Amino acid sequence: MNSFTRKSSKRTVVGVAMASAIVAATAVGAVGAGANLSVFGGAARNSGDQTKAVRAAIDGGRADNVILFIGDGMGDSEITSARNYAYGAGGRLPGIDALPLTGQYTTYSLTKEGKVDYVPDSAATGSAWATGTKTYDNAVSVDIHGTAKATLLELAKKKGYKTGNVTTSELQDATPAVQVSHISQRSCYGPVKTAATCPEAALENGGKGSITEQLIGTRPDVSLGGGATTFNEKAAAGKYAGLTLLEQAKNRGYNVVNDAAALDAVSKADQKKPLLGLFAPGNLPVNLVGPAATPTGGTTPAAKCTPNESKPAGQPSLKAMTKKAISLLDKGSKKGFFLQVEGASIDKQDHAANACGQIGEALDMDAALEAALKFAKKDKHTLVVVTADHGHTSQIVEAGSNTPGLTATLLTVDGSPMTIAYGTAPAGGSQQHTGTQVRIAGYGPQAANVVGLTDQTDLFFTIARALNLG
Repeated sequence: MNSFTRKSSKRTVVGVAMASAIVAATAVGAVGAGANLSVFGGAARNSGDQTKAVRAAIDGGRADNVILFIGDGMGDSEITSARNYAYGAGGRLPGIDALPLTGQYTTYSLTKEGKVDYVPDSAATGSAWATGTKTYDNAVSVDIHGTAKATLLELAKKKGYKTGNVTTSELQDATPAVQVSHISQRSCYGPVKTAATCPEAALENGGKGSITEQLIGTRPDVSLGGGATTFNEKAAAGKYAGLTLLEQAKNRGYNVVNDAAALDAVSKADQKKPLLGLFAPGNLPVNLVGPAATPTGGTTPAAKCTPNESKPAGQPSLKAMTKKAISLLDKGSKKGFFLQVEGASIDKQDHAANACGQIGEALDMDAALEAALKFAKKDKHTLVVVTADHGHTSQIVEAGSNTPGLTATLLTVDGSPMTIAYGTAPAGGSQQHTGTQVRIAGYGPQAANVVGLTDQTDLFFTIARALNLG
């Protein structure tokens, strides 16, 4: 932390060594578009033996801060297509690919009977890393019996850390919800849906309330994303009955902002005046648009993605939200902070078989990760982890070919066509998640615990140990 002197000189030396290791590991590997990949060694990513660089990146100390990035639905195919499109087959994503310690983790969920469910949803997977407990699809930080399990954000807050939750989805969506709420069904955003679908959680029945009501009560120092519409619902019971959830938040001291300019103007966020940024009625719009995937999209001329002109000018990017959250959480914190950041619409655009939308959201999250890594390298006591909640359907297939499903062909920065296929739902349907293991990578104290094959629940324990949450 920049205003306190609790770090030892030993940890400072280790931090400098890790920063050097990242430079060594990435500088030679960015061959990028236009490089001569055909010559001997022309596509190699490493320069000589990497043993010393990897050894230098290993720090077994305790972290002061943890920044967890979740690319929703961001499997290896989604990472590769984004890299190919923007940086070339031989290039590197400046965020994801810069983390020096990498592994894979398993993502399966359970049924309510405790049997394995190989293809999970975002609620069960988020609950796994948030609480260290496997659960059933649609469950939000409760176990298969419906018992609430403490989350990383709740534990960090209890230990005196500042906390934050940033997303490009609605703040009530599964991934942000798992850190701030406990409920049987992820769809119970507000009092109306909760009364009908999750009656045991409704305030009028003595429950914890809807996801939004629990979010307000959990009170992270910083919450940024979409989902403003649900805040217009009124509480049905309790101290704030009859008031909208937005009115309740303001009455409880929240500083509510709605655009990038207002976000920029915020200079402080803490428990006296937590920050609530609501930047869209629902999910934030995507960054890139392009050709739809169709049954014959593999043989159509390769196209470029273009910026989404309908994206509101006053809406902050994920990078801007992340940088602001880090700044506010780092300021005045005597102990440190825990921050979760989600690139939510990689998944949502994969469901829609929207290749450009999917790629744009992956690149958007990578830019936010790059900014966080820059902070961590300067701070030297921050653990940064990036991973996904589950795999998804998109596949890079032979360019110019059609499949039994849907395809779209894009022209990458290499000047080559890349055909992306979606084959788990017909046109107009929702493409499905997959049960594959996904990448996890880290930088900083305790990052070595992501190496090899782990499970999603291991991430809970990695972060809890790094922050000494008990």
